[in-house]
Amino acid sequence: MPVSPLAPAKFPALPVIDGVRFASAAAGVKYKNRTDVMLAELAEGSVVAGTFTRSSTRSANVLDCQAKNGKLQVGRAAILVNSGNSNAFTGKNGVEAVNALCREVSAQLGIDGSRVFTSSTGVIGEPLPYDRIAAKLHELSSTLDAGGIAGAAKAIMTTDTFPKGAAATVKIGGKEVKIAGIAKGSGMIAPDMATMLVYIFTDAKIGHGALQTLLTGSTDRTFNCITVDSDTSTSDTLLMGATGASGVDVTGNADFATALEDVMRDLALQVVRDGEGATKLVEIQVTGARSDADAKKVGLSIANSPLVKTAIAGEDANWGRIVAAVGKSGAEADRDRLSIRFGETQVAKDGWRVPDYSEDAASAYMKRQELEIGVDLGIGSGKSTVWTCDLTYEYIRINADYRS
Repeated sequence: MPVSPLAPAKFPALPVIDGVRFASAAAGVKYKNRTDVMLAELAEGSVVAGTFTRSSTRSANVLDCQAKNGKLQVGRAAILVNSGNSNAFTGKNGVEAVNALCREVSAQLGIDGSRVFTSSTGVIGEPLPYDRIAAKLHELSSTLDAGGIAGAAKAIMTTDTFPKGAAATVKIGGKEVKIAGIAKGSGMIAPDMATMLVYIFTDAKIGHGALQTLLTGSTDRTFNCITVDSDTSTSDTLLMGATGASGVDVTGNADFATALEDVMRDLALQVVRDGEGATKLVEIQVTGARSDADAKKVGLSIANSPLVKTAIAGEDANWGRIVAAVGKSGAEADRDRLSIRFGETQVAKDGWRVPDYSEDAASAYMKRQELEIGVDLGIGSGKSTVWTCDLTYEYIRINADYRS
């Protein structure tokens, strides 16, 4: 599969996070000779928090992680992830798979089973061949490496065309605190509380409650503001581990919170850049709404509109489709106050096409790979930014034969 034209030039150099080790292997979950399982081990004193999909058909893995989140708040921990099979809609078989893998990881690493978190991503409705993963756990546990995060990023890919990573280093009290994260996601992207699969690690010291609060807030402003195709996965999981190895307490620290949100936004936008079949990255800025919530409704209505997304794919400056998407959003809007722009080109103002509107200028702008659409509702101070991609023939091709 060709790499997305919106992909970064290369996988970033992620810093080693003291207290975390990684390993990856080929277990043959769906394909032979493809790296498809990763294991992360977190040292004693670590805290793990997470956000998860609110899908009513979420997988056994998600339900297990939700049940464990925050129960035993400090200690060693492990995260085991496989690609190729989502272990979703698999009934008792799915629960058995999760329990068996947690027991095996616990035995291999000597970690309390309540501190073992698993994720699965891939085809829905097929029993997970967890014995193949279990057979690789000795290899995984014996090859754990503090520098193995790049391999872990590759192991969790499904239809992704490139591995996704982001990092930040922030100085607090004269000491450095490091953050590094990886993600996967390409299709079935319309997160509801979390996203695809995301794993973030830091050497900061912070309690579970404070970390959970940070994650929840930043998720709403990053991963919950992206969409590829309006479909929410059954497996969406974001887990973050803080080892405390730096000795720097970041509780309530604004610089750390900003750095973490920057990493999360970077990962979220990489997911959009790798949207199945995507050729355009689109930022939608909504202002002048009655509330921030209304602004987000409008932004997502535009971002999820097949008519808007196909027009963008065809480089058609059809701003009438933006008008329609605003109208169907469910947010408060006034036709006669609505203004729209493509980049710096104003196409409509106060409910009417601008007198000097230039179709040529708007069409020329639509040929760019990265686009900005601005919508002002003119009725309040609410605002929101969401991100999406175009909808192309390639998206249909990928999903027409996903199971084959």
